[in-house]
Amino acid sequence: MNVIISNEYEERLASLDIDVIKSISGTFEPNEIVEMFKNFFYSKMIIDVTAIKRYTEISSYEIISKGLDPDKIIFYLSEGSSLCTPSFLSNLINLGIYNFTTNLQGIKLLLKKSNTIKDVSQILQVNAQQPKSNYNSISNNSGIDLKKASAMAMQSYSSNSIVLGFKNVTEHAGATTLIYMLKKEIASSIGKDKVVALEIDKNDFQLFNDDAMLSVHQSEVKSAIMKLNKKIVLIDLNNSSDSSMCSDVFYLVEPSIIKLNRLIRRNKSVFSNLQNRKIILNQSLLMNNDISDFENEANVKVFFNIQPIDDRKRNGILKEFLIKIGLLNGSLSSNKDNSGKIFGLFRR
Repeated sequence: MNVIISNEYEERLASLDIDVIKSISGTFEPNEIVEMFKNFFYSKMIIDVTAIKRYTEISSYEIISKGLDPDKIIFYLSEGSSLCTPSFLSNLINLGIYNFTTNLQGIKLLLKKSNTIKDVSQILQVNAQQPKSNYNSISNNSGIDLKKASAMAMQSYSSNSIVLGFKNVTEHAGATTLIYMLKKEIASSIGKDKVVALEIDKNDFQLFNDDAMLSVHQSEVKSAIMKLNKKIVLIDLNNSSDSSMCSDVFYLVEPSIIKLNRLIRRNKSVFSNLQNRKIILNQSLLMNNDISDFENEANVKVFFNIQPIDDRKRNGILKEFLIKIGLLNGSLSSNKDNSGKIFGLFRR
């Protein structure tokens, strides 16, 4: 059952032939929406953005994405409005909001299948590469004109790669080895010519003796991505402060007592800075209840949990991660002969 929150487009949304458990109309503070529905069970929530007070401000969406599961929310935007630009949509994507559309058909599609970072990655590339004066409004059945976005991106960025960054938050959280294992899993699933891994200003990758794992200087990263022109690029960001080339960034935390205490002593506000980021617990022995406690204490949401795994074998948990972010199809998920135990997919 679905929820509809409407204002200017109440009649239009009411014409949707879908099951609705609750429908409200008017304008609401973002915090009001969170409070009304944080303990309410629903399949998907459709929000007419004009029902959000200060809906042109990205901070309003940040409050909603922090308080509710953004994967279950579809934002209905007015076609041709100032919101339908790569600049604004990129801000939504950076909050983990991938489901937005400008028409009813788009809503119906998103009710069946939510967008992933793969579906919206072109917008990030367009936003990073195109001058603001050349921006065009983006709209079609899925809420974004992916063909137009892809074409615009290709004009200024010779690769249409999905670029995923990985960054250690706790010391030695395992970004280098995780990237190596993810690269192997992607290569085995969709082809070794489709993926490459890069590390910035470091030479650890050479220890893997893998020609598809390269070391580059910070100044060469974007040109390397364009030159390599692979479908998927995995980047070990190390100490780099520039992640603008990435479609998405994952922050690795090893949740051992000593690693967490050392991290907090060094930077007490570290988890405040990670709110609305995609946090991966890596080399983790935490179970479901432990993860909930961690989320409550740190005031963050865990995107995925990965237990210690054997880097010499294929591991089912890595395939589950790649399915979750949209790089692999769910039908590819069986890996019975050598998969590790999967803790599961935790709330976003």
